[in-house]
Amino acid sequence: MIKERPIPVLEVFGPTVQGEGMVIGRKTMFVRTAGCDYSCSWCDSAFTWDGSGKDDIRLLAASDVIAELETIGGAAFDHVTISGGNPALLPQLGGLIDGLHARGIQVALETQGSRWQPWFADIDDLTLSPKPPSSGMSTNWEVLDDIVRRLSEAGRRFCMKVVVFDDEDLAYAKLVHERYPGIPFYAQAGNDNLTETDPAIMLPYLVERYEWLIGRTMADETLRGIHVLPQLHTWVWGNKKGV
Repeated sequence: MIKERPIPVLEVFGPTVQGEGMVIGRKTMFVRTAGCDYSCSWCDSAFTWDGSGKDDIRLLAASDVIAELETIGGAAFDHVTISGGNPALLPQLGGLIDGLHARGIQVALETQGSRWQPWFADIDDLTLSPKPPSSGMSTNWEVLDDIVRRLSEAGRRFCMKVVVFDDEDLAYAKLVHERYPGIPFYAQAGNDNLTETDPAIMLPYLVERYEWLIGRTMADETLRGIHVLPQLHTWVWGNKKGV
């Protein structure tokens, strides 16, 4: 019998509302995994990869993760979001996804589209979020094209999302939208004020960022059929973790 590889887990929390992407507002539990192949300049969860959260990593079996979800969330949830870092680095997540599905629980996941995993085809709500120029990262279009092709052939529900901070990012978002026509597309206002701890101070700033993005997209003929989103959870809790 092959021993199950443990999952490096940093956080398990919820239920709370999903703040991003195509399931924004959805009641969900969160499992945050450690590790990422990117180091985005504005990452709001850098503790998953920069070493600052290494003492909080627990290596858990899929059954232990499910047990913790049920202990924390009780019977009040039917949806789990796997977050990171980049969960796509973990081939062993297939067992967790299967275990959740066996309990009638849907699974969401967001990844930058830098790595394919066969269990992508089992995710109920999958968001591919390639990173724009402001992140300091570069997109491997060949890999992203292959992931989009595989998901499309599998008939899975997925979307594209780009976080936008400035006009260069917006031009990148247009490129993504045009490259993958017919795939639901979300542009989300970026938050680069990651050190502010007072939600009352954060909210006016976030509203201003959202208004800017609305103003830049509504009259743009190349951005028809898109969804323009805030980062919802930051409007309520600011930069607080575990919500």
